[in-house]
Amino acid sequence: MYIDAADPLAAYNKRRRPPLDIHRRHRPLHGGGGHLRPDEPRALEQWNGFSYEPAGTAANLSEAQRWVNEQTSGDTSAEYG
Repeated sequence: MYIDAADPLAAYNKRRRPPLDIHRRHRPLHGGGGHLRPDEPRALEQWNGFSYEPAGTAANLSEAQRWVNEQTSGDTSAEYG
């Protein structure tokens, strides 16, 4: 990735990006792999610019995946704000 040498905050802004550019993710409430036990509830997490923070829960894997994918790709207006 190219970092603009003229921008004094470029390295800082790069570090604020979430790992693998994943802004929303879900995890099983009771641990284990995310693909296992699709009927169990999931914890929803959202990147806040520094770390993932709890954003709610989903009743099952399909609801969690729907929540993760509902963010419009390329829309960063809600991020880092």
